[in-house]
Amino acid sequence: MIHTENIFKSFDDHQVLKGVSVEFLKGKTNLIIGRSGSGKTVLMKLLVGLLQPTSGKVWYDDTDFFAIGKKELRELRMKVGMLFQGSALFDSMTVEENVRFPLDMFTHMTAKEKLDRVNYCLERVSLTGANRKYPSETSGGMQKRVGIARAIVLNPQYLFCDEPNSGLDPKTAIVIDELIRSITIENNITTVINTHDMNSVMEIGDNIILLHEGAIAWDGSKSEVLTSDNEILQDFIFASPFLQRLRKAAIASGHVE
Repeated sequence: MIHTENIFKSFDDHQVLKGVSVEFLKGKTNLIIGRSGSGKTVLMKLLVGLLQPTSGKVWYDDTDFFAIGKKELRELRMKVGMLFQGSALFDSMTVEENVRFPLDMFTHMTAKEKLDRVNYCLERVSLTGANRKYPSETSGGMQKRVGIARAIVLNPQYLFCDEPNSGLDPKTAIVIDELIRSITIENNITTVINTHDMNSVMEIGDNIILLHEGAIAWDGSKSEVLTSDNEILQDFIFASPFLQRLRKAAIASGHVE
């Protein structure tokens, strides 16, 4: 589990995060949602250590993330996987080399052990045999799956996904969502997803956190989204015509007033 404790973050005189205290649950898909400028990206950067809070703490289980030394930080980073918005693959490397990169950086595994682990991860994301392809030879959906394989190659305890469905067609987005969720459950990972995709919210939102103007405005599960009377949540979620229809159906069936 990861949790934040009264996180504030300012840039000069502009306060972006305002006392954010939230839990990201182990073995669950934890989705951060909110309008542009709500603080989602800054919060995720704080969680992975790309930014430091102005005040407050980030805990990885019992570890105070910003209070540990370099050795402990390196050990913790080996437990973290990251799927970037644009996949962030190395164009000059093959699929195999991209996935193997964290193993080369952080382990002393033999060449055979690395290849076995790479092949296992590629099989897990349904890319068996794609080892020798280059990113330019693959589709956007395949690149996302390569990114997921690379993110899980060190068998992380924590997985961060920044807009994993960005630029994907709806069918491929569903595949990526289900892949992330199944990996989360199978490996009991604490997964944190920054997303604008309301289909992701309704399909895989085990734990949903709504940021509004730098503060937590609402949190709950996907089953609670349609029945919540939180006005900020309603204003954000039901900007989608599809979810407006779902809410009307829920009202008609008596599940929400």
